[in-house]
Amino acid sequence: MYDQILYPTDGSEPAESVLDYSLRIASEHEATIHILNVADTNQDSLTRIQGEVIDVLEREGEKIVNEAAQRATDRGISVVSEVRQGTPSTSIVEYSQQFDIDLIVMPTHGRSGLKRFLIGSVTERVINTAEAPVITVNPDRDRPLTYPCQNLLVPADGSRGAELALREGIAVAKATGATLHLLHVVETGSLGPDARSVLKEGELTERANTIMAEATETATAESFDAVESEIDYGSPAKKIRTYIQENEIDLAILGTHGETDFSRYMMGGVSAKIVRTSPIPVMWVRESESSE
Repeated sequence: MYDQILYPTDGSEPAESVLDYSLRIASEHEATIHILNVADTNQDSLTRIQGEVIDVLEREGEKIVNEAAQRATDRGISVVSEVRQGTPSTSIVEYSQQFDIDLIVMPTHGRSGLKRFLIGSVTERVINTAEAPVITVNPDRDRPLTYPCQNLLVPADGSRGAELALREGIAVAKATGATLHLLHVVETGSLGPDARSVLKEGELTERANTIMAEATETATAESFDAVESEIDYGSPAKKIRTYIQENEIDLAILGTHGETDFSRYMMGGVSAKIVRTSPIPVMWVRESESSE
């Protein structure tokens, strides 16, 4: 399923904590892992050593990728490593296109910290522009990382993004033998208890049933039987996190339909809240421009 996996790293502790997870995915799918470090040319990294101008960041990058590549080699995983100069997000996406990368795995934040991730970070830009799916891993999580996943969650809300996520989720679940969980949350957090009671019998519940029925039908049409589905009411982010904990979910898959959608997520929407607090990796799937 995934033949070429890209692991961008800046050598920071958050990035290093994600390396083992990337190697597990590569091993499971017998994939080649590409280890990339981008020497950020927006920084003044030049200094003079023994009379020669040396790019300190590039030399540091060589050390970073060589150490990571050795860990991959020790596990018997095919590896390609490279250091490039440029803007990190642009270089990562260009590399993924050049080498037909099937999956990118990276931390939610690196040296710059989580706050920068939420608005304008390297990770956000990669999610917005890469055609390959991107798995983001919160290095500050409490739970251990598991792959191949045993329980996989796709939140279904009837959007185009959710359709993309479901398609990818079905493929991942079939490849790993995981149980596919479908969850639709009827957002009622801003309504009073009486209104919520009425809505449970009203049009929101009817729409929720339709969305879940269509998602389940899509999964079963792929000869895929291991499906669990649930409809809940309340705050979507909270209900999704609760479902993750109660059902031992290993991986969540969400869809995004380009910069507009993800920019909205970054301004405090459901997906931003999930990314901030998710105890598990989250895969982002974006529709390619060629198919839009």
